Amino acid sequence: MKPRHFDLIVFDWDGTLFDSTALIVRCMQAASRDIGVPEPSDEAAAYVIGLGLQDALAHAVPGLAPERYPELGRRYRHHYFARQHELVLFPGTLEMLGELKARQHWLAVATGKSRRGLDEALASSQLQGLFDATRTADETASKPNPLMLQLLMREFGVDAERTLMIGDTTHDLQLASNAGAASVAVSYGAHDPEAFAVHAPLHVAHSTRELSDWLRDHA
Repeated sequence: MKPRHFDLIVFDWDGTLFDSTALIVRCMQAASRDIGVPEPSDEAAAYVIGLGLQDALAHAVPGLAPERYPELGRRYRHHYFARQHELVLFPGTLEMLGELKARQHWLAVATGKSRRGLDEALASSQLQGLFDATRTADETASKPNPLMLQLLMREFGVDAERTLMIGDTTHDLQLASNAGAASVAVSYGAHDPEAFAVHAPLHVAHSTRELSDWLRDHA
């Protein structure tokens, strides 16, 4: 077994572990139609994935009167919770996480989802019990604010240089940078991987298998 370089490995959720980008985009567009405002393009809706819901909606549907964002949020959650059972893990995710647990890494989630949304997803998936800790945007701060990653590091007493953040968006990579931690990006989620280079991830993985192989050799 190779030496461990990172004690704490933190995963984003949507677009990194779960193949959920398309569903989130469709739910944002449906919510916009419900309240009679122009729906965001696929690109605009995908770009905000990973942010807290209120920040995401404000960026995806700019110009809406502030008092209407809660209404838009309620319609988004209505559509998302009605269809979240359709979501599936990216192939090989369970095996990858199991191998990391066997190497005694602490595993955590830092996500723009709400606590309710994450807990429901964990309860209905095979991931229940695999993570040592989780943080959501509604109980800390939205990415790229470093607070959720800082809280996870503090919980386990792990320094930033022993922490690795893995995600599919520039928000995840900025989160890691703002917290002083290393990052790895995956190209199969919400953001165009061409935007990753400026944030200097250690690696860009193009499949869960490639990510797993990199973690085995370098984490």
